[in-house]
Amino acid sequence: MSSGGLELPPGDAGHEGGSAGVPPGAVSLARPMEIGAELDWGADAWSEVRTRAQRAGRAYIWLNLVEQRLRAVVAGVLRPIYEPVHGEDDWVVAAAGPAGQEWVQRAVAVREVSRRKGYLLDPADDNVISFLTLPQLRELMVQHWPCFEPYFDDRRDVELALDELEVTRNVVSRNRALSEAVLAQAERASARLLEILGSGTGVSSSDRLKVDAVEDLVGDRYADVVSVHPDRVRLQRQLPAEDLFGGARRLDAIGIGLNLLVQNFSGRRLVRLAESGCRIRLLFLNPASSAVKRRERELGLKKGELSRSVEMNILHMRRVRSKLRDPGAFQIQVFDETPRFTAYLVDGDGSDGLAVIQTYLRKARGMEAPVLVLRGGRRGVVRNGQGGQEGENGLFDTYREEFEAVWADSRPVS
Repeated sequence: MSSGGLELPPGDAGHEGGSAGVPPGAVSLARPMEIGAELDWGADAWSEVRTRAQRAGRAYIWLNLVEQRLRAVVAGVLRPIYEPVHGEDDWVVAAAGPAGQEWVQRAVAVREVSRRKGYLLDPADDNVISFLTLPQLRELMVQHWPCFEPYFDDRRDVELALDELEVTRNVVSRNRALSEAVLAQAERASARLLEILGSGTGVSSSDRLKVDAVEDLVGDRYADVVSVHPDRVRLQRQLPAEDLFGGARRLDAIGIGLNLLVQNFSGRRLVRLAESGCRIRLLFLNPASSAVKRRERELGLKKGELSRSVEMNILHMRRVRSKLRDPGAFQIQVFDETPRFTAYLVDGDGSDGLAVIQTYLRKARGMEAPVLVLRGGRRGVVRNGQGGQEGENGLFDTYREEFEAVWADSRPVS
């Protein structure tokens, strides 16, 4: 090699990063096999990064919603104050004042770079406030709280919610691990903050089961299924009977014994519900039918055990009905067909319904069977042949139609 070249000494497995007898100042290269071994990822590593990505993605959706809402609130309150004096481009700079001079100028610079490089895909984002971060939007709100006070009851509630989100924001922005506990805290804080900032959806079913941010954005991929639970116990932790049935204006239920309603919602509450105007239709499996006997054999129950349980539930509902001024608002009927599912359809005649569905498994009782929760009035669409969109019925409508068909063939209980 010529005197002007660089001689690379051979590596030595016995010495990390070099070899014996290497002249001072010489550079040693790692062996390719050593590099390749370090790049390998096993199944556990891939599982870990996928878990991190799923949690970070969920948190990002919440943070994005909060930031967009806070940006709109800050602009809605401060722009009418500063823009008439300072102009469209400089009102954010003026609102930030001397205390925010550094970060607002940084936002202005980032905006200019984004303009030059074509990163502004939506003209609505071509403004300084679109380049402010969540802490900077918060700072504008705190600095000008007297301007925001007429719209919000408690400044402390807003600040506490934003404090809880700051940990999650830092973790997600730097792609670090996010624990389940911190993710759950962030989701609660985001939901509370969005509620404080007045971003209600106006959907009544969300009062029973809050619309999750991920459901709201990607729920159409799953028809109208909003949650799945391994059994009814876990369902009731998230959606107690009081939350499901309370305040309903219509309740249709079909099943063998309807234990979720009969055993978890008191007769007194049912009377009040019906007296408030709720129309109730209950469809029980006929306790004297052969289908009950087959079900008893499937579950390994003693002869007559299931039929007595269903009969007791029907008698309890009859007592509830007898206390009403308008018994016609509380109808009880029985069917003789093979039971295929249990369904509780709340406000199923409108666009804001909620349904709890369980199919019957051969060896599992109702408490042990998987549960689907459906939300009526989903925005489900399908593409037609011309590239347009047309409506698509979800599972909610399927079970509602099935209920109506069985109801038409059933017999009333006197």
